[in-house]
Amino acid sequence: MARDRTDRWHRYWDKQSAGYDRTMAAMDRRFLGESRRWACEQAEGDVLEVAVGTGLNLPHYPDGARVTGVDLSDGMLAGARRRAADLGHPVTLRQADAHALPFADASFDTVVCTLGLCAIPDHEKAIDEMVRVLRPGGALILVDHVESANVFARVVQRVMDVVSVPLAGEHFRRRPARLVAARGLDIERGDRFKLGIIERLVARKPV
Repeated sequence: MARDRTDRWHRYWDKQSAGYDRTMAAMDRRFLGESRRWACEQAEGDVLEVAVGTGLNLPHYPDGARVTGVDLSDGMLAGARRRAADLGHPVTLRQADAHALPFADASFDTVVCTLGLCAIPDHEKAIDEMVRVLRPGGALILVDHVESANVFARVVQRVMDVVSVPLAGEHFRRRPARLVAARGLDIERGDRFKLGIIERLVARKPV
């Protein structure tokens, strides 16, 4: 069952990869603002980006960051490789499942995920994996759309979930901050805006 789900997810995002940049450009303008830059500029050392997609975050990482990006979709990774080549960024890109990251424990100083946990089938398992590969003292940086702080917006999100979850695995009412805190990380910063729909989070793994 899990293998079937992963295969469907893989095929879906391969199909979406061709138009992904156009879709995300609209969302970035309307909802995210400078959130990609905000997330990436705080990354340092050995950096893992989970669900790197077509590499939209790559222009925003500081020069000293040693970035590894993973994604399940070959189509997405092809776009990321083209973007990295155009930028001249020395980034490592590889196919991987966020539910089972192919890295040893405590491999990275920073783990970044932007607009990924909303679509990863088992987001709790993905967070477990992000925490596992993060070094003590390292930072987990997340940006995503989450369950709104506004009751009327939550009603709309509930209706959207009815369509989007079976169609694309896209969830609108997840709350990753709670999961991160439950795993013992210290929340250093948590911002929410656009009726509380967009959340930006920095959490630190205890030493």
